[in-house]
Amino acid sequence: MNKGIKIATIGGGSSYTPELMEGFIKRYHELPIKEIWLVDVEEGLEKVSIDAQMAQRMWDAAGYDVKVHATLDRNQALKDADFVTTQFRVGFLEARIKDERIPLSYGMLGQETNGAGGIFKALRTIPVILDIVEDMKRLCPNAWLINFTNPSGMITEAVIQYGKWNRCIGLCNVPVIAMMKEPEAIGYRKEDLIYQFVGLNHFHWHKVFDKQGNELTSKVIEAMLEGKAVGLPANINNVPFFHDQIKRLGMIPCGYHRYYYRQEEMLKHSIEEMNTTGTRGQQVKKTEEQLFELYKDPRLDHKPEELAKRGGAYYSDAACECINAIYNNKNIHMVVSTQNNGAIPDLKNESIVEVSCLIGGNGARPLAWGPLPSAPRGWLQVMKAMEECTIEAAITGDYGTLLEAFTINPLIPMGASAKKVCDELLLAHQKYLPQFTDKIKQLKEEGLLIKDAVVRNLVENEQ
Repeated sequence: MNKGIKIATIGGGSSYTPELMEGFIKRYHELPIKEIWLVDVEEGLEKVSIDAQMAQRMWDAAGYDVKVHATLDRNQALKDADFVTTQFRVGFLEARIKDERIPLSYGMLGQETNGAGGIFKALRTIPVILDIVEDMKRLCPNAWLINFTNPSGMITEAVIQYGKWNRCIGLCNVPVIAMMKEPEAIGYRKEDLIYQFVGLNHFHWHKVFDKQGNELTSKVIEAMLEGKAVGLPANINNVPFFHDQIKRLGMIPCGYHRYYYRQEEMLKHSIEEMNTTGTRGQQVKKTEEQLFELYKDPRLDHKPEELAKRGGAYYSDAACECINAIYNNKNIHMVVSTQNNGAIPDLKNESIVEVSCLIGGNGARPLAWGPLPSAPRGWLQVMKAMEECTIEAAITGDYGTLLEAFTINPLIPMGASAKKVCDELLLAHQKYLPQFTDKIKQLKEEGLLIKDAVVRNLVENEQ
């Protein structure tokens, strides 16, 4: 490893890339990086070029001899890489807008990683990540894959279970935000607290203790129930949980649980947003346009404060910390998606879960939680079954399996309208769903039309 570390980042044209560079720069004394390759597709050439130039300015300003490359050639980037990070979005933000607007037009939640939108993001992404894994087997067979492409848990499960690539860890910024923001809300410092997380990506709970082993979970719950946005990501509306339910639960739900515990209110807010300021994807698209205008400035050589508005803060920094922990065998606590291996006895050992782990040279070692109470156990088993059906549908292109995933997803009231949502999403994403070609052809022959005018325009512009 004395040759210096080679990093390949798939989706290098992401607006998060400057944060990734910042994370590597501040850890350079432990991570002797020599070269970074930012990879994207043809449609992302302009953005990856802008990112690469800005990244090089950041490294030059830091005084380190690191070369940043931008390329459309994935093979070149992966060749002999030590670590591969993935932060790509198949179909760009336009795909996210479709995922949001089509369900919302039928009165169902439209969200990036939850409900119908989350299912379709997985359908588009899983075949691509499996292709990347096959390339890694040829070009960098000893590399670690650090994934923060959403839906992170399902993508990680596809890589490990179907791609047979065990050197993979899935990341999410939601636990990071909780561990950064909660201590202040209860009068503590982060380093004085011990956290333990249990669940799935965007569907986990956690408990908090001080260093003497005294549980402080109830203090965080009280702060949350007082209306404080404790550990809440910027993209989630702060609808309060029901006081009695959360106190009875005795665990702190993640921000995304609002979509399940307060589905009616979250749906109402999402529809209001769509009809006024635009869906979250539409808002982020404007933010990204502004960010890339900043990144073009040849004088800018540091991460701009405006990036915090993007909604995914700390994703990239978590990736750098994970790589650092593996490279230097640090055995530090992180919350990641990895194989269960008994941490949650209510799920299969091979299931991918998002739990507290120790991260070191051999990857993630999950910390045991034990059996869950009835309500979270039931939620978790339903959500895992939904994920398994979604992954199978993504790989096989089987329409019946896709409908099964829709049927058991708690955010989809299954019936004729839900099937229309499924079919319209298939039609809207046809460019990125070759596994469903036959079904899409049938839907076209039946005269299926997309209800939402904004989505129709997006589809027409792609053709």
